[in-house]
Amino acid sequence: MGFLWKNGASAKPTTKQAGDAGEDAALAHLHAAGLRLLERNYRTPGRGGGEIDLILRAPDGTVVFVEVRRRASRSHGGAAGSIGPVKRQRIVFAARHYLMGQRTPPPCRFDVVLIEAGRVQWLQAAFDAS
Repeated sequence: MGFLWKNGASAKPTTKQAGDAGEDAALAHLHAAGLRLLERNYRTPGRGGGEIDLILRAPDGTVVFVEVRRRASRSHGGAAGSIGPVKRQRIVFAARHYLMGQRTPPPCRFDVVLIEAGRVQWLQAAFDAS
């Protein structure tokens, strides 16, 4: 997938542009399933914290923390293989930080949206906080 500049030249998207496009696709998929966006690219303050791509609310009130992973192919473990223990730990850390602002913590879960070769796969409750 390339981008077209005003002068008509095409260029390979930057990693940031590709990531943003993946998040847009994931968000559209989750919206179609009835989830409502609460936050996008939530970051904890300071160095070494965590970041959550999308935070949504499911129709039943569950707060859903979503990690979006995009890969052009399944080589090298694909998108799912790129979410290791350290990444999960940082997502959980950021989720706990986000929930500190809630009066009463709602039910929560951690989902993953994988985008490989243009195909969107939504893994609900992909991991837990332990």
